[in-house]
Amino acid sequence: MSEQGKESFKPLFTNPLETYPGLTINDLNRYLPAVQTVDDISMTSEQMKEGLFLANCLDGLQKLPDRSVDLVIAEPPKDPWDGIDDRGGRMTLQEYYQWNEKWLEQTSRVLKSTGSIYLICGWRYSGMYHALLSNYFNIQSRITWKNNTAKDQPRLGIWKNVLSDIWFATKTNEFMFNQKKVLGGSASDKKSNPTNFWADIIESTIVEDNKLGKNKPEQILNRIINMSSFKLNWIVDPFMESGCVGVVSKKTGRRFIGFESNQDQLLLAMKRIDQT
Repeated sequence: MSEQGKESFKPLFTNPLETYPGLTINDLNRYLPAVQTVDDISMTSEQMKEGLFLANCLDGLQKLPDRSVDLVIAEPPKDPWDGIDDRGGRMTLQEYYQWNEKWLEQTSRVLKSTGSIYLICGWRYSGMYHALLSNYFNIQSRITWKNNTAKDQPRLGIWKNVLSDIWFATKTNEFMFNQKKVLGGSASDKKSNPTNFWADIIESTIVEDNKLGKNKPEQILNRIINMSSFKLNWIVDPFMESGCVGVVSKKTGRRFIGFESNQDQLLLAMKRIDQT
């Protein structure tokens, strides 16, 4: 090869063993054969099974038994059709509303009577989720936390958004909270109640890699899981991405089911949870 040819040659990959951010060839060899799809979901309320599944949220939730889940932690995508070539563009607001209705209806079905849902969202769709959740659940609180890396920003030159919302809703008014059953959403000592402004969690540990997606701060997930579930309870994340909820569920001794429609994200979640 001429000197000129040598100089012009460039490798296709800077790291040939890095197939996807966070995944290597060895990871693919280990986790790809273990991938489970929606067809592998076969459960009854008496025989539940932990697992991470290659499935969209609606297909996955429809496979879960009635009244089988203790806690759902969800951060819905802004556009579920993103990356799906045959959809012909983004969802309209009406389509997005109807899509959210469907998975929330299924969430209500699979939650136990003492179960809860925490829905994480930005300010832009927070009002919509308040209305939607009211159709299927008892809304207990809107939690606000300081998210300095919030991506849902208005146009330049006006107020920067540094807050995110977490809607806390329950199947009934008899639900688990702070490791004890709370009737009607009231406690005996109101002075000891935690507030719905989580000012002590001011930094997000979100990994801002275009392909890694969003990682929810572990402090927030720890607080939610410890407040609204017991050890060995069942937790579901219908929009799992890279598996943050699954990681914290495993650390806190809960049982976890996650759905993710992107295979690369699923593999990364499998790796992260396996190594926890």
